[in-house]
Amino acid sequence: MASILITCLLLMFIAYFEPTLPATVIEDLANLHPPSNFNTTIVSNCLKNPSLRYCGSSPMDLDAIFKFTIVASHLCNESKNPNCVESFPKIDLRNRPKITPLYLSFTFFWKYCPITILSIDLSNNSLKGTFPIDVLFCTQIHVLDLSHNGLSGDVPIQRLSCVTNLTILNLSYNHFSEIKISDSWFFRRFNSSCFFNSGILPSHGRYKIKAVMLLLGFPLVVVFTVGGLWWLCFRRPDFLPRVLQNKRKFTTVMLKAATNGFSKKNMVGKGDGFAMYRGILRDGTQVRIEIYSNNRGNHREYVEECKVLVQLRHRNLVKVYGWCSNRNIRALVTEWIGRVSIETWLSESAPCWKHRYKVLVGVLKAMCYLQEQWPEIGCDIKTSSLLLHENGDPLIARFRVGENSTSNKIHRFGILVLEMTTDQTLQEEFKGDETGFVEYVKMLYPRKLQKVIDERMKLTENTFDETRQTICIGLTCADHQTCQQLSIGQIYNMIIKVHPRTNTY
Repeated sequence: MASILITCLLLMFIAYFEPTLPATVIEDLANLHPPSNFNTTIVSNCLKNPSLRYCGSSPMDLDAIFKFTIVASHLCNESKNPNCVESFPKIDLRNRPKITPLYLSFTFFWKYCPITILSIDLSNNSLKGTFPIDVLFCTQIHVLDLSHNGLSGDVPIQRLSCVTNLTILNLSYNHFSEIKISDSWFFRRFNSSCFFNSGILPSHGRYKIKAVMLLLGFPLVVVFTVGGLWWLCFRRPDFLPRVLQNKRKFTTVMLKAATNGFSKKNMVGKGDGFAMYRGILRDGTQVRIEIYSNNRGNHREYVEECKVLVQLRHRNLVKVYGWCSNRNIRALVTEWIGRVSIETWLSESAPCWKHRYKVLVGVLKAMCYLQEQWPEIGCDIKTSSLLLHENGDPLIARFRVGENSTSNKIHRFGILVLEMTTDQTLQEEFKGDETGFVEYVKMLYPRKLQKVIDERMKLTENTFDETRQTICIGLTCADHQTCQQLSIGQIYNMIIKVHPRTNTY
């Protein structure tokens, strides 16, 4: 029945357009038009055989169906079917590289592919590009030959699997992509020679190489990945995203990178059991890194101390960013203020009394803050340890957790007062003899005080009296017996009464 209907269409085409048969398919498509009763013929065909492919379209595209009949007529003759009037069983365009791409481009023909076609041969045409998927509209075919072309890309296995009557599939001598092992089941239906040199079937040799590479490469990838993550987490966590970083904890590698390998060029100070470096963190922050050579207690105790120090917040305390603690190193990382210590400032700048007084008040305010908020934290207020900010504020830069003796703190402040007010030469004479230094100043106080006061302050009568009162407070604090009866708050009240005009500092 199907062949009879196709025959009717072709007879109709020949009857109306027999004089035009010698023309090319392109000319016919451009010049021929459907006859007046074409619609009636198509409807009649669909009533007789609803399985015809164009019958399922709604509404029917009569123009496309007419073009389909034109191409079908030409293609039937090009394929040398013995009698196109009676049968159209095959499409044979092998060795026709000039016209095959043209017929493949007629999507409307393949969409309405005649159901009588059982074989399609497009071999040896030097076709390029991907698999000509339109031919799979002909789902009834038994044979499909695309061999000896230059086709590439993936083979549409899912579409091919719908061509259930396909018994011969020849894709040899192409450049298709290798299929997945999970899809190899489909090609077991066909002779393996039909896929020779097609690129489709997995190469056992290549798979062996891939398997070996996978067996060797995967562990290496795991090792390098784990190693990289370990390096990021435990060596350079500053390369991690900010949300994953522990901003308080520094590693030795981070500190080495910040100080150019702890180079001498970056060293800014050295003392008994510690060395100080200037460093630049990965984000550009300048820091002061204090390295302790005596390891400063065990790891857990040191970390707990540092966790306290990073919480300190006062304008006269250096901000502590974090710490480094492991078997080889103990370090404290603070903000970078500069290299100017109070000791250097006193010897090189010869500051006036007002500036020296401001420093003493600032140090005392910081001590009051620590005593009230963090009484377990002591601080180093030697002139060599105190730093001077560019705005003139003094900054306490060295701390010690566990120093609870208030009398020791007051005694140390008394010594600072004397160092801030007395002559530098005198201090050099008594270097290393703190007791002798205090006793000498006490001996000359108050009548011969001019012999010990730093002349570079160029005191007036009023400022001399303020200096004298401050030295008196310093001697009181430096006395081991008296300092035990005082509090830091009392010392602060005594100091601000010396110069009340600046007590708002």
